[in-house]
Amino acid sequence: MAANVEKQQGHRPGAYKQKNKGHKHGKHRTKGELERENKGRVSVTALTKKQRKEQKKMDRRHKANQLRRNKKDMVLTEKRRLGSRDGPPHLVAVVSLHAGVDAGAITKMLRGEGAGGVVHQEQCISGISDSFGLILPRFKQRFLFLSYSTGDIHSLLDVAKIADSLIFVLDSTEGWDSYGDYCLSCLFAQGLPSHTLVCQGISSLPVKKRVESRRALLKITEVRFPDARLFPLDAEQDATLLLRHLGTQRQRKLGFRSRRSHLLGQHATFTPNSPAEGTDGGPTGLGTLCVSGYVRGRPLQVNRVVHISGHGDFQLSQIDAPIDPLPLNITTPRPAKPGKEGDVDMQDDGENEAPVRVLMKADPSCRESLQTEAEVDPMDGEQTWPTETELLEAEEARKNKRVMKVPKGTSDYQATWIVDEDDDENGDVDEESSEDDDVDDMMDEAMERDDEENNSQDAGSEEEEEEEEEEEEEEEVCSTERTGADQRYDEHMDEAAEEEGLKRYREARANEMFPDEVDTPLDAAARIRFQRYRGLKSFRSSPWDPMENLPLNYSRIFQFQSFERTRRRILAEAAAEEEGAMVGWYVTLHITDVPFSVMESFQSGKPLVLVSLLPHEQKMSVMHLLVRRHPSNTEPIKSKEELVFHCGFRRFRASPIFSQHTSADKHKMERFLRPDAPTVVSVYAPITFPPTGVLLFKQRNDGKMKRSAVYT
Repeated sequence: MAANVEKQQGHRPGAYKQKNKGHKHGKHRTKGELERENKGRVSVTALTKKQRKEQKKMDRRHKANQLRRNKKDMVLTEKRRLGSRDGPPHLVAVVSLHAGVDAGAITKMLRGEGAGGVVHQEQCISGISDSFGLILPRFKQRFLFLSYSTGDIHSLLDVAKIADSLIFVLDSTEGWDSYGDYCLSCLFAQGLPSHTLVCQGISSLPVKKRVESRRALLKITEVRFPDARLFPLDAEQDATLLLRHLGTQRQRKLGFRSRRSHLLGQHATFTPNSPAEGTDGGPTGLGTLCVSGYVRGRPLQVNRVVHISGHGDFQLSQIDAPIDPLPLNITTPRPAKPGKEGDVDMQDDGENEAPVRVLMKADPSCRESLQTEAEVDPMDGEQTWPTETELLEAEEARKNKRVMKVPKGTSDYQATWIVDEDDDENGDVDEESSEDDDVDDMMDEAMERDDEENNSQDAGSEEEEEEEEEEEEEEEVCSTERTGADQRYDEHMDEAAEEEGLKRYREARANEMFPDEVDTPLDAAARIRFQRYRGLKSFRSSPWDPMENLPLNYSRIFQFQSFERTRRRILAEAAAEEEGAMVGWYVTLHITDVPFSVMESFQSGKPLVLVSLLPHEQKMSVMHLLVRRHPSNTEPIKSKEELVFHCGFRRFRASPIFSQHTSADKHKMERFLRPDAPTVVSVYAPITFPPTGVLLFKQRNDGKMKRSAVYT
């Protein structure tokens, strides 16, 4: 009976049934859809941007962890290499910041037997008596210590450029004196490497006053070193803790030295050139300087130009590999066992007899030249015979040329700067120009009369002010007692220099009060005095041809099509180089055509710092340096005044031009270095790829240096 029952029909919606729209999810596929589409297939090795975005969360986390781990391993490897067997010895410079402290006492404490080190080499740097090599078998590290005086600020800065760590010796009560603060400001401006603060004498105080003295000293030092730790050095145990801290502390990188191979000369010999080898066919006082030291920074290439700080650029002929004078033998026992120490000495003596190996010699075809200036072709300024098209264009331009009366010697390009907005189209141009000349003459005469009256008034007011100042000075001098230094100053006073300084102060004051004004001369017409100047309708938008009226020296310098692109390319190539004398090797560099004055400077105790220059860094160009005047310098510094520059490893003299630091294509020149704003310093100098620190010094008449500005 059930089989005869008809099957129930399913419901079919009618024509008026509601149909909802599908959800538009913006073509975004879910993780499940991606897995179903992939069907277990493995993605390609090189991921595209789209595929890189579709990585899973765990994959992105693993990749970030790998990058972090690789960077951490690289930092640890570089840190462990310094002072180890595979790296150069840890170079430490001891600097005293107070006249009442003795840096020699610090080095004496560090080389003591109780510190745990073995003094392997006394006077490891020729010319510096207080220098020694120290081996720590317990920590498997080696150090080079040198104590340098702060009297010569240039030598101190050169040592700080190449030192791995600095030990600042402080006074237990005052910390540092005024000259020590001056040295610190220079070091901070140049770039301060890893440093440690050390003081002596706290343990000799009563127990109740030690904590107060230490707290007061920390309050003084936290101004300059907010996170630094103060190490007392009164016992042998303190020396051991200091050595351990030096070997494990974090190394601060200086950009200008980490990208270049550099070396501190420890030993040097000079061989004069024979008459046949002279550059001019005879002896010229030049010779070959052989400098030995440890390679630092980057691998050293023999075909590169090397720069000796304070002396110039030179070429290498070959690189030798002598025996390391400070070997770190991992199996060397502690110094408490004298019998085995003798065995170590015998091993070192045997190694010293090994011959010197020649690592590499310079290839004349690949060696970089010492050319600093471009070759000037006097025919570059000549013009070839014009073509017929150029003649036709010139004829049409002459017919349509606007007739204007301009000062004598004005070019066509300069004539376009003269804006005459009140021209009458139907008037006569000659008549208008003559009328303008008459008006200009009348204005000039009026301005000259006003200037004479103002000058007479100013002269009268200046005389009254000077009389009042002299009376005040006389009263002050009479009311105070004169010290011996003031008396000696008056006895040896240079009146001409004092008058020049007073004149410069007045000029700087006038330039500060009226920066955009120039006084018209009384003995010449203004149109003659300012005929080399031009007026701008808009300093921002008016056209200015940067290649117009360039000085002749611009034809002797090198120019870049794109300085930033060249800098990035050269720094990337330098970072990828893995050829040459590797970092940590003890090598001997043969430098050719070096004057004997370099050897004399090294024998007098000054540091011999060598750096391998990057490509093009031996060439001259126009360098623009951004500086800020230091608050301690109050003496006016005029544009085109000779200054001493510290730019990276270089030190040179130049007369710079100051200009405002703006983002426009034209920059206003400054007559004096401004104390309240950054200033751009333009100078002819060898090319130096940034980043690098810049210091400017002004030499006084007594030979001392006064800091003028620092890099910002």
